[in-house]
Amino acid sequence: MKLLLLLLTGLKFGKLFTTGGTMLLSVVTYAWVFGWWYAVGFVGLLFVHEMGHYVAARQRGLAVGAPTFIPFLGAWITMKDMPADVETEAHVAIAGPFLGALAAFAVYFWALQTDSRLLLAISYSGFFLNLFNLLPVSPLDGGRITAIISPRIWLLGAPLMVALLFYRPSPALFIVALLAAPQVWRAWTYDPYAEENRAYYAVPDKVRVEFGLIYLGLTAVLAIMTYQVHEMLSLGRPF
Repeated sequence: MKLLLLLLTGLKFGKLFTTGGTMLLSVVTYAWVFGWWYAVGFVGLLFVHEMGHYVAARQRGLAVGAPTFIPFLGAWITMKDMPADVETEAHVAIAGPFLGALAAFAVYFWALQTDSRLLLAISYSGFFLNLFNLLPVSPLDGGRITAIISPRIWLLGAPLMVALLFYRPSPALFIVALLAAPQVWRAWTYDPYAEENRAYYAVPDKVRVEFGLIYLGLTAVLAIMTYQVHEMLSLGRPF
């Protein structure tokens, strides 16, 4: 209750209330379903992911809002300044899954050291969360990263999103799919020779290759760890 009162007084301090208040709301909501400690760990990993975006955006001189959390939908930062080019957009986008993956690894190794299935489950949520965000379709991070190669890659990500929606239907996935639909149409009608597209997507081939390799490497690592930790949990023991 003291923490809640402290956060409510944060109404005078917009960023504190936005982040702290919505984090607390998410923790309480997830705790009803998964228990307190899992909720704290999961929301903590979400926070690290979003802070990756926040720090990267500030590095590029972009004005961004504090992270906001919505239970069962995730979290996001508000971009008050939009990226001027696709390289900046990709840089900000990849920072979230990258830092989020490091945090998931930290929890994973902590789980191995302490023989804790709870920590192992939390690390699994981190690996899966960041892997899901790397699906190559906007508005997910993967779509914003792969746009540096071509927005048409979103046409490959769309079937994966639909398949996942049918495999594991959920309201959150449905909302993400609705948000992705206009972006898929944008990819379908993308004209690389349009003046505005030439200006925004003009980057050296070297930069495209670098981001492409980082994206594939990060996706592969997260896919392997998601599978491995899932199997460890399925065995009923962490080792």
